[in-house]
Amino acid sequence: MKAPNGNKLAILNALNEGGFVSGQALGDELGISRAAVSKHIKTLQEMGLDIFKVTGKGYSLNNHVGLLNQVQIQKNYKALGASTANVEVHPIIDSTNSELMRRIQAKETLESGTVIVAEMQQAGRGRRGRVWQSPFGANLYYSYFWRLDDGLQAAMGVSIAVGLAVYDAIKVLYNIDIELKWPNDIYLNKQKLAGVLVELDGQPQGPCQLVIGIGINLQMPDSFSQHIDQAWTDLSQHTQQLDKNQLVASLTDCLEQRLVEYRQTGLQTMYEQWNSLNAFAGECVELNTGHRSWRGICEGIDSQGGIRIRQDGEVKSYYGGEVSLRKAQI
Repeated sequence: MKAPNGNKLAILNALNEGGFVSGQALGDELGISRAAVSKHIKTLQEMGLDIFKVTGKGYSLNNHVGLLNQVQIQKNYKALGASTANVEVHPIIDSTNSELMRRIQAKETLESGTVIVAEMQQAGRGRRGRVWQSPFGANLYYSYFWRLDDGLQAAMGVSIAVGLAVYDAIKVLYNIDIELKWPNDIYLNKQKLAGVLVELDGQPQGPCQLVIGIGINLQMPDSFSQHIDQAWTDLSQHTQQLDKNQLVASLTDCLEQRLVEYRQTGLQTMYEQWNSLNAFAGECVELNTGHRSWRGICEGIDSQGGIRIRQDGEVKSYYGGEVSLRKAQI
């Protein structure tokens, strides 16, 4: 699927103003036929946008989250007293994480705080090679570049800090309490709301470069939700105050604060708060590496970010990598 051309984006921006827009008016403004307008609308619908038509009124976009606007994001971000991040907005991209990783591999000079957000991902990725459903304009697809000078080992618990940053942003904007599932998931009412994917490039002892990917479900279209293989939710089911540009700004600010804290003290001041938000606290869980699995009671995380599992009265910590954690089937 190709990125939307100028006409599609112009139609999308007109619909984003709210209310109904007639096909004739769109055609007149763009210098194209009503049939061409209809064809562009159909393509936008195939991307996942909920656009409907009412005879005599025209087209309307059923989207409460708005579209990304780089100027508005920076304005909101600076209003929070922050100034270090540089946010790029892309209409369509293969993956926001992949774009930053390509720049790292190409030896481009990247500043910590480089943020890429997109309206749609054509190859969105979750952990363990899973596909992240990424319809146009429906959710938040976000990646943040961060340089850490203390080596790969020091980056081991970053996803814990990132999960708390997502908690911070959603709490401050919507007064919603979320739960955190080790190592990378964000739950709301026992359903998946968001996910984190941290990718690393560097040496065990030298400086390393991190790409912190965050995907948050905002207003998932029904046509895409059928491809999700677990219980899920989105923010539109819990609040009507969604503003994607404000969310990007707040998330960036909260993430930067948590990363400063992590750089200074690791998880020493964070792991107990994470445990208070643990989605599986005290429950029987199954830990799976693909080659082996363990069952036990989830005791939260330790100060290094490892998950603590109690088996036969003994508590052991397990760390990240290609590990999955789920509630055990009794």
